[in-house]
Amino acid sequence: MVTQLTREAGAYVIGTGRAADREKALDFSAQEFVDLENDALKDVGGVDLVFDVIGGDAQRRSAALIKAGGTLVSVVGPIEARPMDGLAVDFVVEADRTERGEIVQRVRDGRLRTNIGDVASFDDAIGALNPTTRRSGKTVIRVRP
Repeated sequence: MVTQLTREAGAYVIGTGRAADREKALDFSAQEFVDLENDALKDVGGVDLVFDVIGGDAQRRSAALIKAGGTLVSVVGPIEARPMDGLAVDFVVEADRTERGEIVQRVRDGRLRTNIGDVASFDDAIGALNPTTRRSGKTVIRVRP
């Protein structure tokens, strides 16, 4: 969703990940894709913002790309690598009914797409959230029948 919202705001979006994720990233509005296992991330050049969902080495390499005054936003916990001359932010979601309603409306009217892979019942949540194989998409736990 971040890719779609960022693109809607007018940003040029470069997606990153494994080669198998290329088409999905492009389908969800990235304008370019960098395969972190086979491409040189440094070849992207300077960027204004990195939204990190991987952490570790990918975060360190991404932080080095941020232009002066740019920002690194991480959703994977404490930031391990900070931009040389920029801001680092630990992303925390705070529940806001109005903003959630806006997101839901965008999904309903087709302006925002989701990436749901599996839907599991509450009784099956532990197994669904601890898969033995790599899964595509997000897992949703259905709390009510």
